[in-house]
Amino acid sequence: MPDAVEIWERPEARHIYMLAGWRQWADAGSASSGLPHYLIQQTDARKIGQISPDGFYIFQIPGTHDLVRPVVKFDQGYPQALDTQRNELYYTGDSERGVVIFLGDEPHLDIERYTSALLEAARRLKVERIVAFGGVYGELPYNKERMISGNYSLPRLKDELAALAVSFSDYHGGASIGSYICRRAGEQNMEYVGMYAMVPTYDFSSLAQAGNSIRIENDFMAWLGIMRRVNFMLKTSFNLADLERKSERLIQVVDSKVDELDSGAPQLGVREYLARLEEDFTEVTFDPLDDVWEQELRRLFDDPESADDTEG
Repeated sequence: MPDAVEIWERPEARHIYMLAGWRQWADAGSASSGLPHYLIQQTDARKIGQISPDGFYIFQIPGTHDLVRPVVKFDQGYPQALDTQRNELYYTGDSERGVVIFLGDEPHLDIERYTSALLEAARRLKVERIVAFGGVYGELPYNKERMISGNYSLPRLKDELAALAVSFSDYHGGASIGSYICRRAGEQNMEYVGMYAMVPTYDFSSLAQAGNSIRIENDFMAWLGIMRRVNFMLKTSFNLADLERKSERLIQVVDSKVDELDSGAPQLGVREYLARLEEDFTEVTFDPLDDVWEQELRRLFDDPESADDTEG
């Protein structure tokens, strides 16, 4: 079988990292698929390669209609577009730090070959560390900073992740694409970090009438929490001002939705339910700027001799 990895540009930078996401199972809040797409657009990243889809996807599942089929668009009988699975590599950065952004479709078949292809692409591009994104739905306050859990391919990465206000799960069950690759990367002594955001969802059907629920499809607050950690960990400089604005707007939109649901079905007790969630929730914040300012102020005011030495 021919090589699945196609790379037509090999950027040069002192340090190169990879940010990876998939249209996949663990994609709550579009943390895995939407965030890489957003970064590609925001940075005008250019496409530098891809993994061929050959052998990784099935066309149909008996008994279903179009669950896994490619999507075709006809115009007056002419097939104007055919949307098939894609696994694409993009690049952004400068001479000091470069970032490969990978966005793909979770494979249906031959996971070992798919994993080998992705890790081989990382090696060819001299990637020092892969950071992959994921999202999981859960009941938590929508107006609080998202909880981020993590996994890592090599034991030496644990302390570094713990310093990023990342929790570690003892989950035992079906593996996501990221979890699978994490294990295989470690076996090849490659650095891989997975970051999974907990995304708010609320189902009120058990309280009263079916069909009343709130689910955040594009959780900009989750994206922001992940990217703050990415910037700090990799010393990258992604501009997060737009995500900050989108996060503020998200809270306003959900507020309006909650008001609408509460006024239309007061018997659900939506506000009371959310208030109880907040009472039981311990917010874990991550703001590296606080540490930076604290260190700088201590250097300038608590240790004047050190400051004088610096000036001299």
